[in-house]
Amino acid sequence: MWAGHKDDLLAAGLLAPSVKQAAADRGSGPYAVEEPGAEERRNREKMNLVAELADWKGDNDAARHMAHYLGNSGTDMDLPIDKMMSEVPEFRSHIDRTVTDHQDAWRDQALAEFRRNGGQPVSIPVETENRDFSFTPDVNENWFYAVGSTRSNVTGVVTVEPDANGKPVVDLDYQANAWDRYNWDEDKGVTIPVPGVDDMSIPDGQMARFHTTGIAREFDMAGSSSVKHYDLGVSAPHQGPLPQPDEPGRAGDRTDPGREQQEGR
Repeated sequence: MWAGHKDDLLAAGLLAPSVKQAAADRGSGPYAVEEPGAEERRNREKMNLVAELADWKGDNDAARHMAHYLGNSGTDMDLPIDKMMSEVPEFRSHIDRTVTDHQDAWRDQALAEFRRNGGQPVSIPVETENRDFSFTPDVNENWFYAVGSTRSNVTGVVTVEPDANGKPVVDLDYQANAWDRYNWDEDKGVTIPVPGVDDMSIPDGQMARFHTTGIAREFDMAGSSSVKHYDLGVSAPHQGPLPQPDEPGRAGDRTDPGREQQEGR
């Protein structure tokens, strides 16, 4: 099935993660349970300005996520996982380690099934547990403000087929998945450096109060990378580097011609 109908199976969501996609914390609490005051409205306008300044500075994802929060719709947003992996090598290493930590067990499992199947081709779905990753402002300011921390895992299919000599060839097709909720803890403030002016600060708790007073709204974020192919080896495990993520391109930045049509920006 996998060899003959790979594209159809991917379109049907075969590699969608089955682990529970829940945020690591409860965020700000209930939405719109208080009336906003003058301070909340002033700080919201300040954060609209910060989002625009961040966009011009090049922190496009941070700006887009902030603008979506302030836009108050609460609708989901996609996370561009290939872009995140390309721009933050530490995040790519985090994903790569997730694969390499599991590849031997996946290979052994698939080979055992291949032998039980009399040497006929087999394909088995695989999935890792959730692993958290935190971005830091010194490594990548854009993704620190856009996401902060994210939960992630890897899903894939391991295939075993006999080669011309009947020896098993083991391959992995996999994707990285990440998800989180854009929210602000009740005790969390923010100070954002803006070139040419003093840092713009929002006191502790004010970002969360945008949500509880109904003038901004938390939202879920999730995405998956492109599907990559990796040779797990024939008679011995493969030790080569994992494939690189797709190039991020222009999507979402200020040079993207379709940017004005994107929700939230």
